[in-house]
Amino acid sequence: MLSIYYGDMPQAIYNPIIYFKNSYTDEWITDALSKEMIQDVDKSTVLGSRIIDSPVLGAISPRELSGGVKTLISIYKAPDRIFNASACGDNCAKWILKIGSLQDITINLRHLMDFGEKEFTAKILNTDQLVHSMDELIPIAGMIVR
Repeated sequence: MLSIYYGDMPQAIYNPIIYFKNSYTDEWITDALSKEMIQDVDKSTVLGSRIIDSPVLGAISPRELSGGVKTLISIYKAPDRIFNASACGDNCAKWILKIGSLQDITINLRHLMDFGEKEFTAKILNTDQLVHSMDELIPIAGMIVR
């Protein structure tokens, strides 16, 4: 399940890009879900654990992936950690929901992320409420995020 905490959270990893740089392993990149996220968000194809084909940059290493993908992979591969998911754009929201459907994760947000029009389940830790749609999330998050 996805849990969200809005606002300052001292235990959150504020810079998930640095975390990724210092923590990722080859397996993180070649995992099937990681490959899907890299393809969808960065439009890049994983050729191997240390080489990715980017349509914009050519052959790149995992360190040159976007901040959003690095954050997503970190959330997925280190579910016991809490990451600042505001490093992600709204194009990452569906992947956060996907990861949350596979395992329990907690993310920190400092903005209102658009999780789309489909139903989802998330627990808002600030208020201990479950939400199932953006219509339910917006009033809660709007009172917290300023």
